[in-house]
Amino acid sequence: MDIASSPDERHAIVPDFPGFLARIARDVPAHCILTRPEQTRVYECDGLSLYREQPPVVVLPENEAQVIAILKACHEHNVPVVPRGAGTGLSGGATPHPQGVVIGLAKLNRILRLDPETCVAVVGPGVRNLAISEAAAPHGLYYAPDPSSQIACSIGGNVAENSGGVHCLKYGLTVHNVLRVRVVTIEGEIVELGGEAPDAPGLNLLQTFIGSEGMLGLVTEVTVRLIPRPQLARVVMASFPSVEQAGEGVTRIIADGIIPAGLELMDKRAVHMVEPFVGAGYDLQAEAILLCESDGTPDEVSEEIARVEALLREAGATRLQTSSSEEERLKFWAGRKNAFPAAGRISPDYYCMDGTIPRRHLGKVLAAIAGMETQFGLRCSNVFHAGDGNLHPLILFDANQPDEVERAEAFGAAILELCVQVGGTITGEHGVGLEKINQMCSQFTRDELDAFSAVKRAFDPYGLLNPLKLIPTLVRCAEYGKMHVHQGDIRFPDIPRF
Repeated sequence: MDIASSPDERHAIVPDFPGFLARIARDVPAHCILTRPEQTRVYECDGLSLYREQPPVVVLPENEAQVIAILKACHEHNVPVVPRGAGTGLSGGATPHPQGVVIGLAKLNRILRLDPETCVAVVGPGVRNLAISEAAAPHGLYYAPDPSSQIACSIGGNVAENSGGVHCLKYGLTVHNVLRVRVVTIEGEIVELGGEAPDAPGLNLLQTFIGSEGMLGLVTEVTVRLIPRPQLARVVMASFPSVEQAGEGVTRIIADGIIPAGLELMDKRAVHMVEPFVGAGYDLQAEAILLCESDGTPDEVSEEIARVEALLREAGATRLQTSSSEEERLKFWAGRKNAFPAAGRISPDYYCMDGTIPRRHLGKVLAAIAGMETQFGLRCSNVFHAGDGNLHPLILFDANQPDEVERAEAFGAAILELCVQVGGTITGEHGVGLEKINQMCSQFTRDELDAFSAVKRAFDPYGLLNPLKLIPTLVRCAEYGKMHVHQGDIRFPDIPRF
């Protein structure tokens, strides 16, 4: 199968479901194979509920041997595969294929080894992100990446999407904290990428695999790096009379050589959305709130907090409050981490975007997003990882109202296009999934997209792994780009416009 085929051609896959079901029935218990509509309905989408597709079959393997058997059967009977973790992803990466099988890895949820001496943990892909830190806590260790969904999201899903979190500025994304993955290919073969040693033999494919959204193979084991828990952590909560001044506060902190453990910004609408939900003590009069965390030894924290407070005052902060206890620190963060569920209190639906921009353009981009609210007739609340410019605009809409879904999607696409225009990227930590395939045509050149396709073919020559999230084709990019002009030139001028 040509993985550069059009989406319609990929829908034309003709799987042999009777043969597939008969094949896996020999190796997988009957209770792990779901085929009734009432069983498969709950797997029709991930956290991006705008896109739904009820899968014909869902299989929930209980061990690696069953994963191998299922993938061999998919390979033999031409059945597309969509892997799924906890379903908390926000870009549609786990959206089912209409003629494929969803393989849920939630039952591979054992912590296989936790070694406090070498500071590593070996876990199954179904282990919850937060469960790793809970298991490591007695040893004074923890796993650093902390997505807002860390209480529920799985480490396998984190690997698939290269997830981050509020502390990714200092401690990195998933890719910086995973040492090794054990992978099953579409042919059912085992491949190990990376290792616990400083270097591993062969090509360095670990970073290629992390963030590949199940398009290269299925993870059955992950080795993660654990780090010592800081002796102390404190958060400065700063109020600003404008978003631009809050952005200036971010710039001053980074320019002063400080790398905070976390540096997060929320605009006024986000603050008003969150405060009644969690009671974090946010300033409701502020146009923007900045949360800046320092961690380390007590002396390090004390010195850094004093520098941060001075810099924020210089930037125009009207109110500063520094956490005086661990309980208060967690309370400050609770508001930021609950921004997404809090949106449900003021809007029937929300669409969470994920783009990254250079920090110096924060004010410009947020002002442009405010203008887009008028253009698309929808409200937008902004919460984001200010330290690394990772935006998370929450577009509020009502799916029951005519054309609001279309306007929300158009609003989101406009934000991503703006990110590219100012020198940023279309994604930070949520992956591409179904949501951002079109914007890949704006972000990347044709040569770059062809290189991505070549990597995909090397791992999955038959195009069966998560096939609807593939690299956009030349025709698709030409169609999407028909109204987009780049530096005065229409992209791909010799391709007919549709």
